[in-house]
Amino acid sequence: MTTYRDLVSVHELKAMIERSACRVIDCRFDLMQPDKGRKDYGKAHIPGAVYADLDRDLASEITADSGRHPLPSPADFQALLTRWGIEKGGQVVVYDHANGATASRLWWMMRWVGHDSVAVLDGGLLAWQAAGQKLTNEIPQIEPKPFDAHPNSSMIATTADIVDSLNSENALLLVDARDRVRFQGVSEPIDAVAGHVPGAVNLPFLETTDDDGFWLSRPELSKRWQEALGEHAAAPVVAMCGSGVTACHLLLTAHLLGLEPPRLYVGSWSEWIRDTTRPISTGS
Repeated sequence: MTTYRDLVSVHELKAMIERSACRVIDCRFDLMQPDKGRKDYGKAHIPGAVYADLDRDLASEITADSGRHPLPSPADFQALLTRWGIEKGGQVVVYDHANGATASRLWWMMRWVGHDSVAVLDGGLLAWQAAGQKLTNEIPQIEPKPFDAHPNSSMIATTADIVDSLNSENALLLVDARDRVRFQGVSEPIDAVAGHVPGAVNLPFLETTDDDGFWLSRPELSKRWQEALGEHAAAPVVAMCGSGVTACHLLLTAHLLGLEPPRLYVGSWSEWIRDTTRPISTGS
């Protein structure tokens, strides 16, 4: 049986659902309307899917020092995966509306706790609907299965790591997944301060998918990644964004390309700006 660890197509997911060979998780979420994803799930979702709320399930409470989406504790995340009935080695498929912006966060989190049999539905719910596949509003009844989480701290970069890097000859290379106007400090619709961490480079995650939310071809992804890294290609890479969510999209892209796995700066920009003494850059 094939194990999927990055992307799956609608055809592949349909076949797995027919064989009852995967757990499907709906990750739709709108930052500006936090309840919208859950409500949309209640109206219609892929058969058998459970719902993962970005704020409630894939993040913990915000603190005075944290970004907008701190990771949940390993114990809390383990309890969630237990409720979802995810068995060791069992295939998991995650999806959101289209481009994997939030689904990639759960993809990364599952790998963080040692479960690699997880993939994102390429093109998301829109692709499923475009292919004429059915939806349901039935909430699945799932038997809990004990999940044993083994978090890997080496996959994470902290704010302290970033601060130390700025003063080091062997600096980390921050790759920021936010769109260009936010990175350059031209506009900031979400966080209180605009700009980026000094020395970071920009690879907007939206530029790694097409207009329909499908990942670009591997040659095209490689080209865009290389353009972003430029002369820093050999430096250890850390992915960031506004709050450690869409940065996971870049981590999945790096996985597709077989690159050395970047670390995730979970706090990202929203945590960096908590301390007004930390340096900020603007422009490209």
